[in-house]
Amino acid sequence: MFGVIGFVVGWLLTLFIIVMIGRMIVDWAVTLEARGDWVWKVRRVTHAVTEPVLAPVRKVLPPLRFGGFGLDLAFTVVFIAALILRSIVW
Repeated sequence: MFGVIGFVVGWLLTLFIIVMIGRMIVDWAVTLEARGDWVWKVRRVTHAVTEPVLAPVRKVLPPLRFGGFGLDLAFTVVFIAALILRSIVW
């Protein structure tokens, strides 16, 4: 039974990791002023999926500011945690 649950949780974590990578790429594209409605649609979807997980972590671990540049530690922590959880469950 745990094998099936672990398999499903592993796939869900893999999908979440893929969405987080998509969010990272789209956020960079927006920063680099990419044009196109598709960028904003993909950004909306990726943020809708990942923000409920990132927001609580961001409250504890706010982004580091370096002048005009910000490093989102919450993203890094959640991404690494998802990778570790996936390796444990799967």
